[in-house]
Amino acid sequence: MAFTSCRRVDFPMVDMAKIVYYPQFWDLAHRFYEESWEYSCGVHYNEILSEYNIGFPLVHSEANFHHPLAYGDIVECTITVPQIGETSITWRIEFRNQEAILCWSADQVTVCVEMSDVKEKVRVPDWIREGLSKMVSN
Repeated sequence: MAFTSCRRVDFPMVDMAKIVYYPQFWDLAHRFYEESWEYSCGVHYNEILSEYNIGFPLVHSEANFHHPLAYGDIVECTITVPQIGETSITWRIEFRNQEAILCWSADQVTVCVEMSDVKEKVRVPDWIREGLSKMVSN
């Protein structure tokens, strides 16, 4: 089952046209991504980084802008996991507005690393695989 959450588009997120400034989509996606770890694995992302010493840096991102998000809109984010590889995770992120119009979508790949050596990828731990399995989509 997908992770879903929502929030309002606030003034610092928009440009002079009062629509979400494009880099803000990735910032917003990362905020929802962090929140999704509590849903999937039962721990805050900060605990994964600091206590489990595991990180998931972004190594690939493809995005499509479908419809503007404006100041005051409510963004509903849906995150699914199309694939869990040996050392990587593929995430599908979609933003819809309060009228359920698809505004932004992205396919992102993160790689699993130990925080002590972020240049070497490692196997995604079984407990994370198990937690993320509830978000797997086909």
